[in-house]
Amino acid sequence: MNVFKKNVFGYIKKLAPQKQKKRAIGQELRKIFVQSPGKFIWDSMALATQAKSFESNHLLGNSKLNQLGLHRFRVQLAANMAARRRAKLSKLIHPTDVESFRNNGFILRENFLAADEFEQLKKELFTTPLETRETLQGDTVTRRMALDAKSLNILPITQKFLHSDEWKNLLNYVASFKVQPICYLQVIFSHVRKAKTDPQTNLHSDTFHSSAKTWLFLEDVAEDEGPFIYVPGSHHLSPERLAWEQQKSETMTAKTDAMTRRGSFRVSEEEVLQLGYAKAKSFSVKANTLVIADTYGFHARGKSLRPSMRIELWAYARRNPFVPWLGGDPLSLPFLRSNLVPLYWSGLDFLEKKYQRNNPWKKVGKKCATDPAVLTSK
Repeated sequence: MNVFKKNVFGYIKKLAPQKQKKRAIGQELRKIFVQSPGKFIWDSMALATQAKSFESNHLLGNSKLNQLGLHRFRVQLAANMAARRRAKLSKLIHPTDVESFRNNGFILRENFLAADEFEQLKKELFTTPLETRETLQGDTVTRRMALDAKSLNILPITQKFLHSDEWKNLLNYVASFKVQPICYLQVIFSHVRKAKTDPQTNLHSDTFHSSAKTWLFLEDVAEDEGPFIYVPGSHHLSPERLAWEQQKSETMTAKTDAMTRRGSFRVSEEEVLQLGYAKAKSFSVKANTLVIADTYGFHARGKSLRPSMRIELWAYARRNPFVPWLGGDPLSLPFLRSNLVPLYWSGLDFLEKKYQRNNPWKKVGKKCATDPAVLTSK
């Protein structure tokens, strides 16, 4: 936090050297404060966290402050701090994995597990009914099955995998922290109904800073059946990317697409090439392939040409990018670590019941991974 404050105050001095600009900043901050003092204080504190929504945070979404470099500064500082943390974590993984990540923004390992161990893991995950939720986006259902302490008690092979040093060290390096990931068995059902295309098929960055997602694919993934897609090298904060981030933050309006307004910037294939990145790579892979990607890089779910099902052991990890140390993830506290998914789901249920906030993750009971999708209509 001290590193953030030191950089913030140092940057503010450089932010608006002219009196006119300083006056404009002061006037804008006073205007926001007068409108809602409590929210101003809350939003100000959120600047030193992973807060990303231009809609819900009046400071992050203020075009004048972003013209003066607020968003640009947060992006740049987060990238610098992630690089410093990764330098410390690089010694825990193989140099070829470090090189692969530096070049591409992801680590790909084929035949990650021994063949017999993988078959045992797959059989365990495919045949064990687990508490399941589903969400429907466009024509696609995403199913997630909790891999919490209760589930792992009956999934010993899965538990061994999730506790393995090799997997954790790779995930930590990409995430740039020693993280406590949130883990699921995930199934993607494509073309479950006639509707708009799944919004996850649009290239996007999850947030303004590095975070990690990982997939251990449990079946072969065909090129035309919704593979994971990633733009190699787009995790790099190039001058062109930083200027693009700046432009996006300055021009945010109510007409901007909803996901971008919430801080997950959408990007077109043409923009990707204009930014100097390579064409997106499609991960049509064999079963037992591990992929861990920095989702600051542009990525998407590939379009499927037919009804299909993609099954994977999936996890993600995201922390406050302005924390300089590696460990101390609050989610690793014993009670939280054992119940991350149930607590998250219960929180969504509570908000829906108490405040009528729609919970997109609907209960569908205990299911096996290969059972047909339940939530095929709204």
